Amino acid sequence: MKYQLLTASALTCLATSSSVGRRELEANAAYDALDVLRRATPQAPNGYAPAQVDCPSNKPTLRVASNRASNEESEWLRSRRPKTVQPMKEFLGRSNINGFDAAAYIEKHKDNATALPNIGIAFSGGGYRAMLNGAGAVAAFDSRTPDSTSNGKLGGLLQSATYIAGLSGGGWLLGSIYMNNFTSIQNIIDQNDDGDVWQLDRSIFTGPREGGIQILNQADYWRNLVDSVDSKEDAPGIFNASITDYWARALSFQFVNATEGGPSYTWSSIQDDNDFKNADAPFPILVALERAPGEVLLSTSATNIEFNPYEMGSYDPTLNAFAPLKYIGTNFSQGSVPDGQGCVRGFDNGGFVMGTSSSLFNNIILSLPTGETIPDFLMNAIRGVLGSIGDNNDDIADYSPNPFFGFNNDTNPSAQTSRLTLVDGGEDLQNIPLIPLIQPHRNVDVIFAIDSSADTVDPAGPNWPNGTSLVASYQRTTNTTMQNNTAFPHIPDTNTMVNLGFNNRPTFFGCEVGNLTGSGAGPLLVYIPNAPYVFESNTSTFTKLSYTNNERNAMIQNGYDVATMANSTLPGHEDWSTCVGCAVLSRSFARNGENVPDACTQCFTKYCWNGTLASNNPSAAYSPDMKLAAIDTQSAAVGRFTPSFGAVAAVAVAGFMVMM
Repeated sequence: MKYQLLTASALTCLATSSSVGRRELEANAAYDALDVLRRATPQAPNGYAPAQVDCPSNKPTLRVASNRASNEESEWLRSRRPKTVQPMKEFLGRSNINGFDAAAYIEKHKDNATALPNIGIAFSGGGYRAMLNGAGAVAAFDSRTPDSTSNGKLGGLLQSATYIAGLSGGGWLLGSIYMNNFTSIQNIIDQNDDGDVWQLDRSIFTGPREGGIQILNQADYWRNLVDSVDSKEDAPGIFNASITDYWARALSFQFVNATEGGPSYTWSSIQDDNDFKNADAPFPILVALERAPGEVLLSTSATNIEFNPYEMGSYDPTLNAFAPLKYIGTNFSQGSVPDGQGCVRGFDNGGFVMGTSSSLFNNIILSLPTGETIPDFLMNAIRGVLGSIGDNNDDIADYSPNPFFGFNNDTNPSAQTSRLTLVDGGEDLQNIPLIPLIQPHRNVDVIFAIDSSADTVDPAGPNWPNGTSLVASYQRTTNTTMQNNTAFPHIPDTNTMVNLGFNNRPTFFGCEVGNLTGSGAGPLLVYIPNAPYVFESNTSTFTKLSYTNNERNAMIQNGYDVATMANSTLPGHEDWSTCVGCAVLSRSFARNGENVPDACTQCFTKYCWNGTLASNNPSAAYSPDMKLAAIDTQSAAVGRFTPSFGAVAAVAVAGFMVMM
């Protein structure tokens, strides 16, 4: 059976065929009704504007990172790791590893978390392309997706994972899921009414259709953006607006299932949502970069900033500190709140965090695409902000007051400035958010890296990945200043990636646990690059800001097929679900002294990079062919997947291209 996401109407048709179908329909309808109501809680005290509040009895302080998790994350992990046992047992039990009982193996080690596989998933940047391509992978990995748990399919991998990270467009994907209380892609697709999330047929320059939870017409939508940002600037305290604030507020209308884009919904509120609080969902991390004072172009030595439900900060030796996310905006001084001063809540607006990670796209607002317009009062407000921060800072997000002011003075590049400026997490070419997942104390065994980067620039095949992000992360982990005890697989050059086809099919890197950069047992990396399976999914957010529901679903369908090799039916990849299981188990085998099953040895021989290089320039521009029958978005049924399911960018421009 080929997989497809079904609308409620399609489910109704199916349900008429049997009493079992009717019961399933009733159960699905009850679940969907509940899921629509569940979402993050509005915890900001004054909407989008940060607000002064009384500090708790134990005043918040900064934490020295010191390669260890926060107390909150450690406590959460004690609940999460046992919650992954049953999903992992079921998922690996379906992997059909010949001659090996994977379910029995997990059962044997279920009481010893250090013996079990520890799974991470990373979603690259790339605007709407990355969000939708990544959504297909999430749907493939999610056991809640209909028919995702039968043979050859990968449902349950999401439920087995401990960590999940996103950046820029990948951050929009995570934000849409977690700001709506770990909803499913299926549920998002099922909601197609005016005002619902992911109604992308109207761009952020047009705003959502009035209806449902959205109560604003277009004129009021534009005015709301300005009023929200004005309220932040006018709030008591040192709060500077940036173009990212306008960008963030517009994005929120598309991604946060609440009236007016949920101006009171904060990223830290995720910690109180049921699915996360009960450790029934992976630990979400968004990534941005610090731009030190005076910097314009970023190198891989830029400080990598992570946002998780508890904290904001970095394990990089440059900063080596974290602030309690719920209280950023508070005037910390040398790591603590001075006597007589209160605290601030509401600065960590969920849309602002997503916008920070994707701030490169601020440029869209400054150079309106053809056919898009915004009123003069909004453009004047944006130009006023640009005038105060300077043309070279049009992509920043302003985190004043700097929570790390006066902290770690010897190494912190922003220690002596009251203003902390952050930018898009992919501007240093590391467009896949791998750095948080390779921190040694997190002990991640395998990372599924979904790459939707726009590395290629030739008109014959633009906006496809070529491994630039992997190369950048590899180079960073060979930098002794920034390496910070992380271990990372060796990665070949981008020419080799293209010449050997690694940018067109999944590849495993780091299969030999002892052959990594740094020290220790770093993760095996399962690299899954975007390619055309059923749809030309190489769209650019700089030129395409709206998608019909058919196009949206076709993009998601393509991402699903990319992640699953069309449910292990793609010729030559019929073993894919088995080999995914082997990748998950690989580090656990080594750690526990387990003999590697012959079936896994065959998988590693087939999918692992064996060190061969082909560094010559490709003989022709990369222009991939469609792997399966293409979806016709002019006739495909709205609101469903319609499956199968069932030339290298120059370094000078790559930082811009990879995220388009």
